[in-house]
Amino acid sequence: MERKQRAEAHSCICETCQRRPHSAIAKEHRAINRLAARLDEKHRRRFVGLLALQWGYSSIQLLHEITGLSRVTIRRGRAEVQRLDRKTIKRVRVPGGGRKAVEKKSLRS
Repeated sequence: MERKQRAEAHSCICETCQRRPHSAIAKEHRAINRLAARLDEKHRRRFVGLLALQWGYSSIQLLHEITGLSRVTIRRGRAEVQRLDRKTIKRVRVPGGGRKAVEKKSLRS
């Protein structure tokens, strides 16, 4: 049985973490990244989107620096949290999304 590898936690590049890596803010940023690394892509996007809603103005840029996620991804997560669609609740990706199976790629011979 193949084990799923855990994602590495992103290292925050914000000014506070760079200057004072042992501060309470830096500890909070490390905790956010540890949690985000264990979530799948849908839940990570929504988690960071929820933080963007809570933190308010200019939070998207800060969360981009903290988590390394794209600003577009954070905005999308924020929008998903504001309006939870029934169709996005069941699946992580849209039907047909993701990589194609290896067998389908290699049938070219």
